Amino acid sequence: MKKFFAAALLVSMIFVSSAAMAGEKLTVYTSMKDSLIGALKDEFLKKNPDIEFDAYVAGAGKLMAKIAAERESGKLVVDVLWHSEVPDFYQLKKEGVLQPYKSPNLKYVESPVKEPEGYFTPVRNGTLGIVYNTRFIKTAPKNWKDVLGKDYQDAFGVADPALSGTAYGSVAALVKLYGWKYFEDVQKNGGILGKGSGQVIDDTAMGDLVACIGVDYITMAKIKKGATLAMAYPKETIVLPSPVAIIKGTKNLSAAQKFIDFLLSKEGQQIIANNYTLPVRNDVVMPKDSPLPKPHEAVVNAIKLDFQNMSSEKEGTIKKFKETMRPGK
Repeated sequence: MKKFFAAALLVSMIFVSSAAMAGEKLTVYTSMKDSLIGALKDEFLKKNPDIEFDAYVAGAGKLMAKIAAERESGKLVVDVLWHSEVPDFYQLKKEGVLQPYKSPNLKYVESPVKEPEGYFTPVRNGTLGIVYNTRFIKTAPKNWKDVLGKDYQDAFGVADPALSGTAYGSVAALVKLYGWKYFEDVQKNGGILGKGSGQVIDDTAMGDLVACIGVDYITMAKIKKGATLAMAYPKETIVLPSPVAIIKGTKNLSAAQKFIDFLLSKEGQQIIANNYTLPVRNDVVMPKDSPLPKPHEAVVNAIKLDFQNMSSEKEGTIKKFKETMRPGK
């Protein structure tokens, strides 16, 4: 009898151990920088030590291609998708790929994008402003048209919207605000068509450009490393939200929901703010040296964009932009 109970106890222990080892597993596909997703992962796992967390970091285009390949094979690995191409989320919703979820923290979210059914939720409001090299530009620009002046002649850069989703968003926003005349005037003033979003900031830091349209967290990382850069925000703010969504059919639904709850929590949003990018909650503290506007202020002043239709307009906008910015035009 003792041997029977000992054997039963051993089987029970093995079962419990196996169940604990099985745990929940969460796979997140994201375009967020490694330092941000790493900080969020560490804090999330402190609160949820039973969840195994795996993050695949790549650009939005690569993430969408990877998901398309997984859908084709019938073996979806991804549980949660988080990147900054809002039109992609509308498309995935349309194709029935997303699982709706309304987090209890949804009530705190301030963003230019609202998805009332909960198929995706903004968790970060990416911003772009005028990044300038303080060795050459001594007075901070106050509005987008300041870069049309002689101080910026032949040395103001705009990232290629064909290479960068944020660059496309900034072009679409400024065309919405001023019409194509804005970029016609940029071109007449010797504006430079750069490469990716990071490259134009690098060129500005090096002095090859005196200023550019730049992304918040990329710029701040350069400043932290000693670059002679500063960032100015015109009142009409370019705000490009980064939504998060759960993939329909995930076997890790509970873990996915916990992660979204954490991203939208005050603690998760503080980590986002500490990484010099704009949170969606107005009750977190921005770093003292951050030039970013307050979340509510940025949303109120955001240039209104039709995110739902930006995908269908992208090809035409890029073609028109390149024609407009063509050297020697």
